[in-house]
Amino acid sequence: MNRRNILWSTVSALGAAFASRANAATEAKSDRLKVVYHLSDADKVNFVLGNIPNHIDGVGGPDHVTIALIIHGPALKAFHLAQANPDISKRIGDFSRDGVELAACGNTMKAQNITLPDLLPGFVSAEKGGVVRLAELQSQGYLYLRP
Repeated sequence: MNRRNILWSTVSALGAAFASRANAATEAKSDRLKVVYHLSDADKVNFVLGNIPNHIDGVGGPDHVTIALIIHGPALKAFHLAQANPDISKRIGDFSRDGVELAACGNTMKAQNITLPDLLPGFVSAEKGGVVRLAELQSQGYLYLRP
């Protein structure tokens, strides 16, 4: 009788362990992917702006991914309201609609002598700096991409 109880307890524990693992795997799959793009090179602006909609489409739409785009250095000039070309303006508008966080480095903004109203609509300021915001997002589980 004692062996039967031990055997039953062991089988029950194994079943519970496998069920727990299956639930964890299902929960992990339902979590939204979180990605942060790092853009500082002016010559990569169009490349990155092309990657983001491809990324959104590739995972099945904006409901399946949380994307942040952190911009600092020379790349930020492409997003100045007075200088931005129509294609970049349209893409930034699309990103805002899809929930992409658009953060401009506060240090770069000071260096370029601009404020948020000088940038395309949809930007927020990474007050502590672009690299600080990148580190914050990575500590929150965001995957880091620097094309």
